[in-house]
Amino acid sequence: MQQPKVIFLDAVGTLFGVRGSVGEVYGMFAREYGVKVKDASLNNSFLRAFKSAKPPVFPGADPDEIPEQEFEWWRMIALRTFEDAGVLEQFVDFTDFFDQLYHHFATAKPWFIYPDVIPALEKWQAVGIGLGIVSNFDSRLHFVLKELKLDKFFTSITISTFAGAAKPEPQIFATALQKHHCQPQEAWHIGDSYQQDYQGARAAGLRAILIDR
Repeated sequence: MQQPKVIFLDAVGTLFGVRGSVGEVYGMFAREYGVKVKDASLNNSFLRAFKSAKPPVFPGADPDEIPEQEFEWWRMIALRTFEDAGVLEQFVDFTDFFDQLYHHFATAKPWFIYPDVIPALEKWQAVGIGLGIVSNFDSRLHFVLKELKLDKFFTSITISTFAGAAKPEPQIFATALQKHHCQPQEAWHIGDSYQQDYQGARAAGLRAILIDR
């Protein structure tokens, strides 16, 4: 098999994951604000809210305004999560709660790196394969990668909020390829989502590899 010029990887669920669950993190912060809720119930509510939301893309937006739009996109996810869980009215100050929660996910604290990641990245880097990230996360990804000391491996980071398109749309893969002056057939993409990563990359002409986490 011919060595690729570049390997793109998804971020959350591929390089690193949430410690415990999103529901556990949301619940931990909520209890600090006096909200009584079960983590499992909250996690189920989060998954429903997340899956029903439109992709985090802001085509045509001023780049300086995108971080604020990202913040608002996630605030609505959190609002719907706690509303679905039936505990939204327990908050005295949801604004302050969400501000603390949002910035927590920009640190290393809620994340863990999968054990096979660093050995693989070191091997690929050693043989001269370019590495990039294609993710539907947001600009906090830059902070997370730095906190987890993964940023040194990647020469490009392409995120949906700034690309104006989200996986599985071909446009986000095309944007990533342009950064490496690379043709689709010269690149691989690895991710944990069958629809977004595997099908999306294949439709864009890349070799797609699905990883089972």
